[in-house]
Amino acid sequence: MARVLITGCSTGIGRATADALTDRGHEVVATARNLSTLDGLDVAQRVALDVDEAGSIEVAMSVVGEVDVLVNNAGVGLVGPLESYPLDLAGAVFATNVFGPLRLIQAVLPSMRERGTGVIVNVSSVEGVVSTPLSGVYAASKHALEALSESLHFEVGHFGVRVVIIEPGYIATAMRTKASPIDIDATPYAELHRQWTGTDEKVLGGPRPGPEVVADAIAAAIDDPDTPLRVPVGHDAMMVTATRKQLDDATFASTMRSTLQIDW
Repeated sequence: MARVLITGCSTGIGRATADALTDRGHEVVATARNLSTLDGLDVAQRVALDVDEAGSIEVAMSVVGEVDVLVNNAGVGLVGPLESYPLDLAGAVFATNVFGPLRLIQAVLPSMRERGTGVIVNVSSVEGVVSTPLSGVYAASKHALEALSESLHFEVGHFGVRVVIIEPGYIATAMRTKASPIDIDATPYAELHRQWTGTDEKVLGGPRPGPEVVADAIAAAIDDPDTPLRVPVGHDAMMVTATRKQLDDATFASTMRSTLQIDW
């Protein structure tokens, strides 16, 4: 049994992961910005934690103490064309998706390193591998998280600490339903937005799977010491990441446009 701290447990992947790990017998510390959103979650401990605030993390860790596993799940994703994407919101996305995980890593890593054991799971996205139209800022933040995770993998494996990057494809979560910070249809990219809308159904051939599939992948990665550095989750993520490795840029772009019927 491991003591596991998970960020972003209000809904979606974080909450499903808290349930999955509890079912497997782990001691779960579920966190969220608003503690009341964790009501009803059957875990060992519920703690308020805002990954954007160093002070919040310091207070939370003083309550939580040492953990065996960190799951960096909290994230935000707001879409929009890069030409008019508000830079303050871009900074906010990076603050949560990149610097938030780094803050938590710096909080838990010293004790893991000293004990010679630990697991750090960073929840990225297939968009941490392949960028898509209108998701440039979100994809950039996940690319950055992937780079951070890979460097960490090389740095801390020597001390017995494992790093795993989880790369979900299209998943039905609350984050995906959040509105764009701008009215895309009032921009020159309205037609692109129209064509791109519904690509998830084209790729999946049906509705998006629930967050439980990602939770199961996270739980398996924690329990299996032979888990590779990167774990695509969902057949769409596995297909896209495999295809991207095989094709050059021009061929991949042409294949994507043809498959998704995009003529932009």
